[in-house]
Parts: sequence; structure tokens; C-alpha cells
Amino acid sequence: MENRQYNVQQNRGTSIARGSATAAISPEATKVLRNTYSLLAMTLLFSAVMAAVSMSINMGRGASLGCSLGALALIWFVLPRTANSSAGIAVVFAFTGLLGLSLGPILSMYLAMSNGTQIVMQALGGTGIVFFALSGYVLTTKKDFSFMRGMLVAGLVVVIVAAIGAMVAGMFGVDISGFSLALSAAIVFLMSGFILYDTSRIVNGGETNYILATTGLYLNIYNLFVSLLHLIGAFSNE
Repeated sequence: MENRQYNVQQNRGTSIARGSATAAISPEATKVLRNTYSLLAMTLLFSAVMAAVSMSINMGRGASLGCSLGALALIWFVLPRTANSSAGIAVVFAFTGLLGLSLGPILSMYLAMSNGTQIVMQALGGTGIVFFALSGYVLTTKKDFSFMRGMLVAGLVVVIVAAIGAMVAGMFGVDISGFSLALSAAIVFLMSGFILYDTSRIVNGGETNYILATTGLYLNIYNLFVSLLHLIGAFSNE
């Protein structure tokens, strides 16, 4: 009887050990995570510096749009060719620097408001809370969110089409303020889903290139911040 109890306890201990080993992040994924978060922190800091430069020189909206288009060109045509080399790091910094510059006019507009500093800080804080909470959840549970891929891609297409439609409608003088707020809210939820999905891919070995992983997470954070800025500014009666 005692031997049977010992064997049962031993088998349970073995099962628990196997379960822990299965749940653990592999050394390769851990390395990608470490490199991704290190590069992400540096690019976010660099982007903030470039945004400050943009505000200091009073960059116009035309130049801001040019920076955004330049960033898109880098990520579409240059990064795929350099992602597996050290040149990819320079491309990522150039890409995030251009997006930082493009933020200048937007930040200047909000900071000119009576409670602009508060709006910007709330957007920053909200972005940080969402990112760390969702990333922490994935890192803790090791849950695989790959099943969300189809929904996220479909949602992204819908958002892009809606944004283009809103831009065209605005050019013809149509009031799209309500629709714009709904679009920003949709982007907040969409980027939250992408944070779960992208972090899960790294943790579970689906993404092994830390340069591409950094780019994806940076875009999630950037779009999340801009959308929260829009929403908080609107609900602050500004």
C-alpha cells in the first residue's frame, strides 16, 4: 500500500515537472524576447527624442505626412531585405525616427490646449498600462494567440478602408467627428489584440527575428498611443 502511494506521488511529481518544462519559454525564445525588448526600448526613446525635435522646429503637417510616408516606404520595401542583417537595426531606427518626427505636429496641437499636458500624459500612461498588462499576461500564461491572426488581419483591412473613406469624406466637408472617434476606439482594441498576438508569437517560437518583432510591437504601441490621444482629447471636451 505504501509503495502504491509512493508511486502515485512520484508519477504526479513527474507530471508536474513535465508540465512546467512544457510551459517554460525556450532559450531561443528567451533570447529573442530579450533582444526585442532591448531594441524596442531604445527605439521608443529615440522616437520620443525625434518627436521633441519636431516640436522644437515647429514641423508642419505636410512635412509630418512626408515622414509618415517615408516610414511606410522603409517598412515595406527596405526592412524585408535587411531584417536578417545588422543593417536592419539602422532601418528600424530610421523608421521609428521618422514616425517620431511625424508625431510632432499632433503633440504640439494637444499641448497647446488648456489641459494638453494632462491629455498627453494620460495617453502615455494608458498605452503603458495596456502594453505591460497584455504582454505580462502572455509571458505569464504562455498562451498561444495564433488563432487571432485571421480576425486581426480582417480587422486591420476594415480599419484601413474605413480610414481612407473618412479621409475622403473629410475632404468634401462631411462631419466625421463621431465616426473618427469610433475608428480610434476600434484601433485601440485592434492594437491590443496585436500586442497579444505578436508577443505570443515570440514566446511560442513563431517569430525568431527580433528586428521584425520589434517593428511589430513598436507599430502596435504607436497606433495605440495616437488613438488613445484622440479619444482622451475628445472626451476631455477639447
